[in-house]
Amino acid sequence: MLGFLRRREPPKDPAPLARRPSAGLPADLMRKVRRIEIATNRLVDQGVAGDYHSVFKGLGMEFAEVRPYQPGDDVRTIDWNVTARMGAPFVKKYVEERDLTIFLVVDVSGSLSFGSRAILKRELAAEIAALLSFAALRNQDRVGAALVSDRLELFLEPRRRRTHILRLVREILDRPAAGGTDLEKGLDAVLATLKRRSVLFVISDFLASPCTRALKAAAARHDLIVVEIVDPRDQEIPAVGPVVLRDAETGETALVSGKRLARQHAERRASERQRKKRLRRV
Repeated sequence: MLGFLRRREPPKDPAPLARRPSAGLPADLMRKVRRIEIATNRLVDQGVAGDYHSVFKGLGMEFAEVRPYQPGDDVRTIDWNVTARMGAPFVKKYVEERDLTIFLVVDVSGSLSFGSRAILKRELAAEIAALLSFAALRNQDRVGAALVSDRLELFLEPRRRRTHILRLVREILDRPAAGGTDLEKGLDAVLATLKRRSVLFVISDFLASPCTRALKAAAARHDLIVVEIVDPRDQEIPAVGPVVLRDAETGETALVSGKRLARQHAERRASERQRKKRLRRV
């Protein structure tokens, strides 16, 4: 009886270490990522996914055609240019896209590596990004992201994968604290790359100079939602004796009077609140 001898191939590693998401990552970082995944998925299961769908249903509407006005049509959909040309009222008809693209612009500048409570602002930004992303994934929407500081740090193309979201969370948590903040530069880079209309979240503490121009440009092309990360010490500095403070973004230190600093900070925050009110009307 003749037989054929075949060399048995060694079993293949289903996921070589070089390609495993957790390879080479610190254990404490993986614990943070896992904790965020569990916590945010629990919130999604408890109803955030449904809230997400109801809130964003209707966004990402695409123009389809114009048709004659019919009784009961929303007057806000009247196309006045066509109406003037035709001598009769016409309305615009839209169709809702089958899926949305959720895009997160996350500030990872030095000021986000601060926190006066149990959590850093950077960690809170990661939790918010994870919650939005997993809710989007549950609704079969794509999620993309850009990490920005005083430059574009990272651009992640929109995808519909759990591993994609986990990478985003890891990048937010583990990326070294960068320099200053230039949201305008980051938003300009995103707008130049992101061609498809998206629901665009900008997550930042907004402690830098205003970025009104870039936000207006983003709002004109996308459905813009601004998420401000706030630490209690961003709002109020204790009026104590002389203290040494270090700027988280420039590294510069200064000896300042706590009482005088608290007064100046209160005045500056009042001015910033007025600026943010104007931004909300963008």
